Amino acid sequence: MIANTRSELVDYCLANKVEVVNFHYCGWDGKFKTLNFVIRDEEHLKNILEAGERVDGSSLFPFIEAGKSDLYVIPRYKTAFRNPFEEVPTVDVLCSFFTRDGEPFESAPQYILHKAHEALKKETGLEMQTMGELEYYIVSDAEELYQVPDQKGYHESAPFNKFTDYRVEAMRLITAAGGHIKYGHSEVGNFTENGKNYEQNEIEFTPVDIEQAADELVTAKWIMYQLAYEYGVELTFAPKITEGKAGSGLHVHCKFTKDGKSVMVKDGEITDCCKKAIAGFMDAGTSLPAFGNPSKVSFKRLVPHQEAPTSLCWSYSNRSALVRVPLGWTSTTDMAAKCNPGEKAQNRDFSDKQTFEWRASDATADIYMLMAALCCAARHGMNRPDALEIAEKTYVGLGVNIHDASNKDVLDRLEQLPANCAEAADELEKDRAVYTSAGVFSDAVIDYLENYLRKL
Repeated sequence: MIANTRSELVDYCLANKVEVVNFHYCGWDGKFKTLNFVIRDEEHLKNILEAGERVDGSSLFPFIEAGKSDLYVIPRYKTAFRNPFEEVPTVDVLCSFFTRDGEPFESAPQYILHKAHEALKKETGLEMQTMGELEYYIVSDAEELYQVPDQKGYHESAPFNKFTDYRVEAMRLITAAGGHIKYGHSEVGNFTENGKNYEQNEIEFTPVDIEQAADELVTAKWIMYQLAYEYGVELTFAPKITEGKAGSGLHVHCKFTKDGKSVMVKDGEITDCCKKAIAGFMDAGTSLPAFGNPSKVSFKRLVPHQEAPTSLCWSYSNRSALVRVPLGWTSTTDMAAKCNPGEKAQNRDFSDKQTFEWRASDATADIYMLMAALCCAARHGMNRPDALEIAEKTYVGLGVNIHDASNKDVLDRLEQLPANCAEAADELEKDRAVYTSAGVFSDAVIDYLENYLRKL
């Protein structure tokens, strides 16, 4: 982190002879937009950091009328980072939208997420942390050396994994920009078609405050695109490239804390609080794809036998479930001491690592909107008096493959995810109150999203 305050950011820019400041902000399409400033002097720098600048809101948000389209973009100082691609010293900073009255623009995705998190904190006393798994393909000219068998690329090393260097460099740059990365690795998907090699990889983050997590993910996507351009290869987050090959998702791990401490595990088991949040995801599960899968191609990934969910259920360590509770560190056994006999065993509690994972969404989503919707669903579950009953009804046992013919009775009792964008819009209309409660999403935004999905 470069700075927490404006004065710290000014001091950093002066000390490092920063010549350019870039404002970044996301419009309705979820992509970084940029405004460049060449800094003349200290007074100019202070002015743009304090006053922000005007932008045309109607070009960024299609539901804004051109006659009243002006918005302000105001920098959020703690998001500033050194631009890793510019030779001239350059600082980039993420911005929020404000109206002519000096109030936050209610329909900006980043502010919708903020409202969602504030509502959760107010009603439950909990804070939400999330982290994403960015799956992607690198498309390059095919090579004959050290080929990997089709769909067998999971955790391969170089030289079998051809773009390890790209992945590690992307991780390094994302970390320098303030991202909290857990690890990176090659993924299952790899194939050759029409003289091109398609190689799937993943970069996974660690849980941080849900609003910060969204900032980190949109910044990471921008860095990865820019780096791929410099490498001369194509990067794609497309949820599905071709039938029968592994698709790319944006799985989101969720964690809840109170006073800075995890409330996910007690006495080696996940808590009722955790189960209630999962129940919210189950109850709103058919409408969440309206936010997490806003593309026709999204639903080509959500098919059986491809480690992608199709039914509303949750389980432990089960990749066919919509929500997976991954293997956690619930035991106090010191595995490191057992693995390394010279180490003295210690009783360590790693249960604060526990999360649960929403597995349906992909990176075509507006990340702020997706995170806001997940936050709303969690709050919905925590407020439902029958949440634990919902959790019990939608639980599928460890190791149960719901797509196996022997488990047809399990599959038949489960609700299914929508099959396309129009069905997702219909489900969103049914669950509208989940997202509009506490004033998080406006009815106008929900209306626009539904109409958009029905036209796809």
